[in-house]
Amino acid sequence: MLAADHTPWVEGKTFAQVLARAATEHPDSDAVIFPQLNYLRTYAPFHHDVRQAARALLALDVQPGEHVGIWSTNWPEWVLLQFATAYVGATLVNINPAYRANELEYVLGQADITTLFLTDQFKGASYFEVLASICPERTIASPCSLASRRFPRLRDVVSIKETHGPGMLPWSAFITKASASSDEELDRRAALVKPEDVVNIQYTSGTTGFPKGAMLTHRNLLYNAYHVGRRIAFTPQDRLCIPVPLYHCFGCVMGSLMCVVYGAAMVFPAESFDPHATLDAIQKERCTGLYGVPTMFLAELHHPRFGEFDLKGLRTGIMAGSPCPIEVMRAVVELMGVSEITIAYGLTEASPVITQTRTTDSLEHRVGTVGTVLPGLAVRLVKPGTLEPSPPTEPGELMVRGHGVMKGYYKKPEETAAVLTPDGWLHTGDLAMQTPDGYYRITGRIKDMIVRGGENIYPREIEEFLHTHPAVADVQVVGLPDPRYVEEVCAWIRLKSDETATDADIRAYCRGRIAHYKVPRYVVFVEEYPTTVTGKVQKFKLREMGIAHFGLQKAAAMETA
Repeated sequence: MLAADHTPWVEGKTFAQVLARAATEHPDSDAVIFPQLNYLRTYAPFHHDVRQAARALLALDVQPGEHVGIWSTNWPEWVLLQFATAYVGATLVNINPAYRANELEYVLGQADITTLFLTDQFKGASYFEVLASICPERTIASPCSLASRRFPRLRDVVSIKETHGPGMLPWSAFITKASASSDEELDRRAALVKPEDVVNIQYTSGTTGFPKGAMLTHRNLLYNAYHVGRRIAFTPQDRLCIPVPLYHCFGCVMGSLMCVVYGAAMVFPAESFDPHATLDAIQKERCTGLYGVPTMFLAELHHPRFGEFDLKGLRTGIMAGSPCPIEVMRAVVELMGVSEITIAYGLTEASPVITQTRTTDSLEHRVGTVGTVLPGLAVRLVKPGTLEPSPPTEPGELMVRGHGVMKGYYKKPEETAAVLTPDGWLHTGDLAMQTPDGYYRITGRIKDMIVRGGENIYPREIEEFLHTHPAVADVQVVGLPDPRYVEEVCAWIRLKSDETATDADIRAYCRGRIAHYKVPRYVVFVEEYPTTVTGKVQKFKLREMGIAHFGLQKAAAMETA
């Protein structure tokens, strides 16, 4: 199925051209707001600041196609660098703020980063100390003269704050370098940039091994930002609350880039997710849109001061990043008043959104599906492990082709070939079914599917059912190894603050309502889940925890066909 539509105005454009248009058409409209920092820029000054940072990059001799790393939480300089690097034809490499020495060492080397921008500290971790542990030369080098044995391409390190230290430039000193480059020189460089150039490398989180860097182009990302905005009926009058991290597509494509495409305001409540700061920003900045993964919306809904905030300005938004429980969607619509909220589904390698609901879709479609395919993309469902069409009555792996599909993984030809066919079809690894009216339902990850005694069990189905239990606030279902059935169902449940339940209560609730083989053999009550920085629950860690908790190491070591 190929979704058709008119050609978006962003066709043939680069980030720099799109930002210049926003600054021309909406010079006095709010562009970037960080309430906790008292930081506000309208589009004309924001454009000026971006060009200044871009000229500073020229002064550092950043060449077209070079890789510039950003290792930081949400901060104004992150947004500036997103567009400044694009202006000069460089590629921004997003580095997960949760990375520590081992992961940082891998990305700095694998991505061939020449210039690294970083924050100072977050949640007790000193970024400078972590960097010094893998790049000791930084502590004795002069600014702009780094020579690292381990990272021979790395020349410059810049603090996005005013931290002074050996071997690095503070942000103000970096910006001062802009005077060494002219606007004419910047314009000449920007004119060389093509829509097909790689503008961003985003590392997929991965559950095993090291992550892979998805190479995404100006065209990939601008098309996605444009179509996502259309699905939520975005306008220059909208004000989007973005509590999701910028290092992820949710923040820097669906968030900041989409706002620039539409000339709208982007509001960042805090440097990392904080439910109170998010609710406060919605109220004070009169936000009309809100983003988040399900765990974020749950944290906001269950915040003890939730009822004190005026959220009546909210109209639209997106819930994405992981399967969205129906009951959570209903609560967001009914209690938060986000009447036009949409569901989006995708993955980093697809820039990221593949399907999305519309603000005009029925509540049934918006709480029960992930919408229809974005215009210009084609999807098909195949039997897992093959390219054969799956039967209409069974889930199949969703594959996608079109403007959103990445160029490939950086310096990973084998991994690229494993997910990208020669004719451009991308394997998502997700299981889906199509409804008769053309909407899609995601039934789970191929790797998350539980096979118990020959029966295929989709965790999402059990999660949706357990969300109807009056005491359950959230639930995550994983498979645990079993010597007889190969796998058994384990439900990790977070109860509502004023409710109680036992594992026997949960199983009793299931019996007679879902098939016997889907009833959880194991039930664990928790206060929180292990999550990524984006709020995604790490199910592989739940599986590891379950194996240890129930003493299933022997069963886990059994070899299966």
